[in-house]
Amino acid sequence: MKSVEFMQLITAIHELDHHQRNLLSAALNELSDESKVLELIEACFDARSACPHCASAELYRHGLVSGLQRYYCKSCHKTFNALTGTPLARLREKPKWLSYLAAMAQSLTVRQSASDSGVHRNTGFRWRHRFLSWITRDRPSTLHGITEADETYLLESDKGKRNLERKARKRGGNATKRGISDEQICVLVARDRSGQTLDFVTGKGPLTKPFLTTSLKPVLDVDALLVSDANPTYMAFCHAEGISHEVVNLSQGQRVNGAYHVQNVNAYHSRFKQWLEHFHGVATKYLPNYLGWRRAFEQHRQLAPETLLNAALGNFQYLTVT
Repeated sequence: MKSVEFMQLITAIHELDHHQRNLLSAALNELSDESKVLELIEACFDARSACPHCASAELYRHGLVSGLQRYYCKSCHKTFNALTGTPLARLREKPKWLSYLAAMAQSLTVRQSASDSGVHRNTGFRWRHRFLSWITRDRPSTLHGITEADETYLLESDKGKRNLERKARKRGGNATKRGISDEQICVLVARDRSGQTLDFVTGKGPLTKPFLTTSLKPVLDVDALLVSDANPTYMAFCHAEGISHEVVNLSQGQRVNGAYHVQNVNAYHSRFKQWLEHFHGVATKYLPNYLGWRRAFEQHRQLAPETLLNAALGNFQYLTVT
C-alpha cells in the first residue's frame, strides 16, 4: 500500500463507529496471531531441519505456500513444509489456532472453544484431537523409586457412533452387569513420588498380568518399588518379574502401610474423573487423548497457547513448569 493510501486509511479510522472498530480490531488481532503461529511453526522445524519423508538434512528452499516456507529434498526429491508429517498438516484457519488453544488451556467444551475462536463446532472437535495427537506423547520414559499403581474404571462409551452393537443408553447411564465387566474400560495409572505419571488404557474388563508385563515393566526403573492395593494381579506380576512390591489392603480399611500408600494415585483418579465430567461424556476411542491432556495439566500447569502449539508439534522442551 502506498503511503498516501495508508494515510487515507488512518484518517478513515476516526469515522468508524464502535461496531466497526471492534471488527477492525479483531481482524488486526487475527493477522498478529497468524504471524505468531507461522513463526512458531518455522522455529519448530528449524530445530530439526530434516525431510519428513526420508530424514535427510540435504534441503533447499523452494518458495512459499500459505505463508510457510516450502522445501525441496535433494535425497528423495519431494517437496514439503514445516507441517508435513505432523498432525497439523493441511489444517486451515491458522490465525484462529492460538485462540482455540487458549480455550483448550481453560478446558472449555467443544462448543465453547469453537465459539471463542470463531469456528464451527465440528471443526472445533476435529481441531481438539489433531492438537492432542502429539501432546499425548509427552510422557516420562521411566518411573523411579516408590511408584504407586492402581486402576480405575470408566463405562464404555460409543458416543458419536452411528451403528451400535448394543442397546443405546442415556448419557451417564449405568452398566447392566454388576462389578467389573466387559462393559467397563480399565485405566491404569502409575505415579512415582516425584509426580511423574504414566497412564494406560488396558481395555475392557479387569486388569491382566500380561498387560502389566508388556506395558508397566519396561517403564519401571531397576530401583522401583511398586505399591498397589491387594489386587492379586499385581502380586503375580511382581513375583514373576522380580519387582519389589508392597501391598496396601484397602478392602480391610488399611490406608497406609508404614511409608507406603496409594493415596497419590487415587487422588489423581479423582481429579481426572472430576475434570472429565466437564465434557459431558467422552467416547472411549478418544480416551487416550483426554488422558494425555489431563497429564499435561498435572505436569506443567497454566499452559500458554504458544506452549500448547509447540507440544502439538512434538516440541516438549518448551513445556516448562510455572
